[in-house]
Amino acid sequence: MTDGVVVGEDGVARCPWAAGPGTMRDYHDTEWGVTVAGERGLFERLSLEGFQAGLSWSTILNKRDRFREVFHDFDVDRVAAMTDAELEGLMADTGIVRNRAKILATRTNARATVALREDGGLERLIDGFRPERDPEPVAPADVPAVTPESTALSKALRKRGFGFVGPTTMHALMEATGLVDTHLVGCHRRGIAR
Repeated sequence: MTDGVVVGEDGVARCPWAAGPGTMRDYHDTEWGVTVAGERGLFERLSLEGFQAGLSWSTILNKRDRFREVFHDFDVDRVAAMTDAELEGLMADTGIVRNRAKILATRTNARATVALREDGGLERLIDGFRPERDPEPVAPADVPAVTPESTALSKALRKRGFGFVGPTTMHALMEATGLVDTHLVGCHRRGIAR
């Protein structure tokens, strides 16, 4: 691991986790840290971050298309209406992460998202935890895994009935959706979300 950004064979400076060509670099260069607006987009990211807990993000990216298929393109109302039998059937689907608790939490979180609509919605709730300033990490070790804001977001979502929304997972969500910019100083993607 390096102490800072890595300049790839294409001459572009990136965060070290995205140094080589492939899925992770593509994600870094086109999605990670880009502001995600709207309920569906945030629900998808919240769901995928929950599935990622304890696994590598590349595993989730490689299964993302299938996740979208089985969870109705993360249409919140359709996921909220999924039956126990439908969810149980997903345990046999090798195209996704077959973790019963995470699968059930996806429906639970969809139902909690529907309930949030009467109180401003998921987007408003998550955006309310945007930090005042972004960190300025120079090396991967400078990037926090948990922040006061991600801890507070985790507590707020749990209070609303969400699952698989721990502080580390919520920090990852905040990074992925542009709520906080943790691209390393010198990375060509730094500052894109704000």
